[in-house]
Amino acid sequence: MADALGFRHAIGVITPSGNLVVERVVTALLRDLPEVSAHFSRIPVAGSHDPFPDRYDLAAMLTAARLLADAKPGSIQWNGSKGGAIGFAQDRALKARIEDATGIPATTSSLALVEALGRLGARRLALVTPYAEAYQRRVMATLAAEGFECVAESHLGLTDNLGYAGVAPARIAGQVRQALAAARPEAVLCWCTNYAGALVAAALEAELGLPVLDATLLPVWGALRMMGADTAPAAPRWGRIFALA
Repeated sequence: MADALGFRHAIGVITPSGNLVVERVVTALLRDLPEVSAHFSRIPVAGSHDPFPDRYDLAAMLTAARLLADAKPGSIQWNGSKGGAIGFAQDRALKARIEDATGIPATTSSLALVEALGRLGARRLALVTPYAEAYQRRVMATLAAEGFECVAESHLGLTDNLGYAGVAPARIAGQVRQALAAARPEAVLCWCTNYAGALVAAALEAELGLPVLDATLLPVWGALRMMGADTAPAAPRWGRIFALA
């Protein structure tokens, strides 16, 4: 049943404070799903210094989640890619803590990635990011621990959070093509929620014939699936993940 403004579903989105991409992409995406509204909360993450490099700031996360819970969304998502560096086990624990604190189903970019790759039957990945080499290797190791092999990769060597947002979509597309010149994966992963891979995912899928998954789009898809929302209308502009049954 729709509310007075015509929305049937609401999602809560937690994003890093230094992020310029998540709100823009999610808002644009939901123009294709006009019965869904998004509501945002932020946690402190800015520049190149993370005061919690190996874990989540749970106090900040739970404060953000509780604020979102006041609006009674159908789901809460952590739209952040940090789990790729610190391990997906921490995302599983974060999901449980948010759900315990709010009573609302939760997901993250990392957990939605695992679900999507399982539904696609993909294990061999091309990893494309803006990151520095050391951080890229951490993400590759995390994916390997989850059973996913990075057979190709491209990274830009950036370390500043705002710098990630400045990477042009055309450059991201070039990274994807460069990575695929080295090996043929089963899926491409654009991994960073402050990096606009979402804007080229569908076009690259049509060009390359491969699924192109984006860290910002993944938890939106996962959250909407949890709520039973129809995501198919978003598939033409945002990628085949939204058409997954």
